Amino acid sequence: MDFPFAYQENKLLSGLSTFGIGGPARYYAKVRDIPSMQQMLAFCSAHDIPFFILGKGSNCLFDDAGFDGLVIHNKIDFFENPRPELFRVGAGYSFSLLGVKTAREGWSGLEFASGIPASVGGAVFMNAGANGCETCASLYEVEYVDETGQLYIFSKENLPFSYRTSPFQNMSGAVVAASFFLSRLDSARQKQFEILDYRKKTQPYGEKSAGCIFRNPQSGHAGALIEQTGLKGQVIGGAKVSSMHANFIVNDGNARAQDVLELIAHIKEEVLKQQGVELESEVRYISSLPKSI
Repeated sequence: MDFPFAYQENKLLSGLSTFGIGGPARYYAKVRDIPSMQQMLAFCSAHDIPFFILGKGSNCLFDDAGFDGLVIHNKIDFFENPRPELFRVGAGYSFSLLGVKTAREGWSGLEFASGIPASVGGAVFMNAGANGCETCASLYEVEYVDETGQLYIFSKENLPFSYRTSPFQNMSGAVVAASFFLSRLDSARQKQFEILDYRKKTQPYGEKSAGCIFRNPQSGHAGALIEQTGLKGQVIGGAKVSSMHANFIVNDGNARAQDVLELIAHIKEEVLKQQGVELESEVRYISSLPKSI
């Protein structure tokens, strides 16, 4: 097939994932601007090619067999400040860097983003959150390209967000940019430092993981429930429940996707049996054949 854009074949996804896990993508391409994203998605739609939009490669688990389609690596990373309190950034921009940069300049609302290994697009898609804050709280509008290549601009008021959930999870396309409305706070930089310091002390910051594996249930914190169940340090193959934070599964360097899937299933089974709580995974499992985890 002749692609109207540059691409690679059999690109290993393990090198593009914070988990360090995943087989080859049949096709792989980088996109650096919105028109190119429109072109790629329209091409996939016209030729019935499955696609996956990749940001920083966090919060996802790629299958050992890879992905039989086109992985589109979103590198749209512009940064604009059209008016003092409004920041417009490409979906491929680092969410952590955005939190650091805005806090450094005395703007509050995204301090919690510091240290989160996500792109802006991924953070919007998952409604990423930490320290009692969520991405949607300071969101102003989202620019989105659907699977046919059509560009839409959605205001935050018309987007139903909830805990770790956005409407984009039920849509087929790509977040290409987002705008955030922030407020002045002299202590924003200090707040950002404190959040990052706490994260480094309580999470396996330097290890290969996909961040928190489970959503927090209404009855408490997933990490505490897993620890109370006695699963901290539990190992299956190369996958291990972190000894630092039980809601993280880390790759010891040799983990397969199947190891992680089996460990997730074991955790869910034991927590339900011992604590009476059904945990829900927030990590996306990416396979040519969709499978829930």
